[in-house]
Amino acid sequence: MLLLCYHTFMSFILGTGEGDVEDAEKLLQPYLKKYPKGSIFLFFAGRIEEIKGNLDAAIKRFEECCEAQQEWKQFHHMCYWELMWCFTYQRHWKMAYFYADLLSKENSWSKATYAYMKAAYLSMLTEDDCLTFGETAHTLFRQVQGLKQKIAGKSLPTEKFAIRKARRYLTENPIPLPVPPLEMMYIWNGYTIIGKHKELSENMLKTLDEAQAKLESMERSEFSFDDQCLLSLLKGLCLKHLGHQDEAEHYFTLVLCNETQIKYDHYLVPNAMLEHSLLCLEQGRNDEAVKLLEAAKQNYKNYSMESRTQFRIQAALHKAKGARENGVYVPSSP
Repeated sequence: MLLLCYHTFMSFILGTGEGDVEDAEKLLQPYLKKYPKGSIFLFFAGRIEEIKGNLDAAIKRFEECCEAQQEWKQFHHMCYWELMWCFTYQRHWKMAYFYADLLSKENSWSKATYAYMKAAYLSMLTEDDCLTFGETAHTLFRQVQGLKQKIAGKSLPTEKFAIRKARRYLTENPIPLPVPPLEMMYIWNGYTIIGKHKELSENMLKTLDEAQAKLESMERSEFSFDDQCLLSLLKGLCLKHLGHQDEAEHYFTLVLCNETQIKYDHYLVPNAMLEHSLLCLEQGRNDEAVKLLEAAKQNYKNYSMESRTQFRIQAALHKAKGARENGVYVPSSP
């Protein structure tokens, strides 16, 4: 169970997204065969399919997991969370909203995060589409800060991130976030998953291009550089997974070039350096990768989701230094 958790969660959320999926499948198969209706094993089967980018198969597994038992509702909530992300990767905003809404009503882990995700999905829809849900993105974003909670005296990092992002909606005429579900998707390392299938990355890049055009049509504001750098980081990720490495590097470098112009989203810079370093590793530029990672690790502090980024930097450094010592490089999983 620990190995399954490591390969399907820890290595993706806190690492470079290269857990041993084949090993996880080998571990799981005997138990799934023996307990075909075992909810725990169905959940891990769904997670493995999700990591492989087989989203329809993953959705089916998570739905089977929910049907397998009714006693432990919290286990349903774990499935709802994964289903929400599966539909996010497919850009099915209404279905993603549906599961975020279920979580907000039934689960108490982070009401603020769930409200933020509901608002994020509604922000991707037209006003007419939002009418059918009986609430608006602006109203939900304004509720986020009031829903914060502390566990053992500390706030959840994801919740703090959501609260910071939602603050711009507290003004009378808020400037909307460009692509909030795609940004939160990066926080949970979702681009590693959509990168497994060309169509998913192409569709996400299309959404980012549309957001770029909308941003360029708006008047300049105090958030303009932050929003531009966010789009650059996310476009760079999509382009990297599509094999357009030079274009991807251009966008990662663009974030660094605009570092002094960023006013709020300072987390973008060390993360752009991290993604740039992983691209360098793929190309065998190991020394350059290590320099970027060391700079990201040492020169940036007190930014959003810092602990998670530092874990990923450390995992990338371990990979880079190992490759440099051996005189080889280890490309990302296809």
